[in-house]
Amino acid sequence: MTRCILGIDTSCYTTSIALLDETGCLLADKRRLLQVKDKGIGLSQSEMVFQHMRFLPEVFSLAMTNIDNPQIINIGVSALPRQLPDSYMPAFLAGTGYAQVLATALQVPLYKISHQENHIFAGLWSAAAPLDDKFLALHISGGTTDMLLVNYRKPTMTLEQLGSGIDLNAGQFIDRIGVAMGLKFPAGPGLEALAAGANGQPIELPIAVTGLDVSFSGPFSHAMRLLNKNIDRAQLALGVQQCIAKSILKIIIRALDATGCKSVLIVGGVASNNYIRNFLTDNLPGKVSALFAKSDYSSDNSVGAAYNAFLRNTKP
Repeated sequence: MTRCILGIDTSCYTTSIALLDETGCLLADKRRLLQVKDKGIGLSQSEMVFQHMRFLPEVFSLAMTNIDNPQIINIGVSALPRQLPDSYMPAFLAGTGYAQVLATALQVPLYKISHQENHIFAGLWSAAAPLDDKFLALHISGGTTDMLLVNYRKPTMTLEQLGSGIDLNAGQFIDRIGVAMGLKFPAGPGLEALAAGANGQPIELPIAVTGLDVSFSGPFSHAMRLLNKNIDRAQLALGVQQCIAKSILKIIIRALDATGCKSVLIVGGVASNNYIRNFLTDNLPGKVSALFAKSDYSSDNSVGAAYNAFLRNTKP
């Protein structure tokens, strides 16, 4: 018999199931990307819910494959986008409902966290490095560009938003310019591959940071104007990455100065971009402890929800 902690996350574009054992080691991590039509830049919430409900049984079955006589003892689930009273997104209802049915049928504890906490817990699990009880977390994805102050009292945390994307988020910037370039949605991997082949310097795009907030709508509009002039696409893709990296570097440094924190954890799908990771590593002050979720656990996953349930250490 294998006693397991189950994690479930149904984000905007990924159905995810993860299983940890009683020591916190990963037993299974299965995901399925939702299907977006060719040249599309997203899905409606109703379509997300529909696809999650279709894919959850399949992904759950794949996660359970090859585990000897699994016994689920705890369940963690991403139940809402952010740790805020009015935070709501229908996509998370699919995973939450699935988790609730399993918890009731199996008579095991169910722990609900936000999708944002899920990313941070996945970062804590995968980085496997100590952090202070108070640290910064930068969550950069298609849905968020949030600078957060984290008060961590294992196994729970409280999040205070210090800054955010005021229009387009970093991931939206990448997806929209990427699709305009003919790349498949989500465009992050394609844009990174395109930029890696650039024969020249990145094309400079404007930086629009005010305090701890950032705007990517202006840089996107500028990039689109350049794209319509048939500028080198690889150099433009490199410029998009540089623009995002320079923008969030400014935010991190300002947040460190404002809070007195000495460490920052960087999570979310955009954080898997190697150019951005290397740029931040090379340019952050030497006294700063900068931690990244491993690339596989930067993008949407359910390991964070499983890890939080593991930390609760509640057994039937």
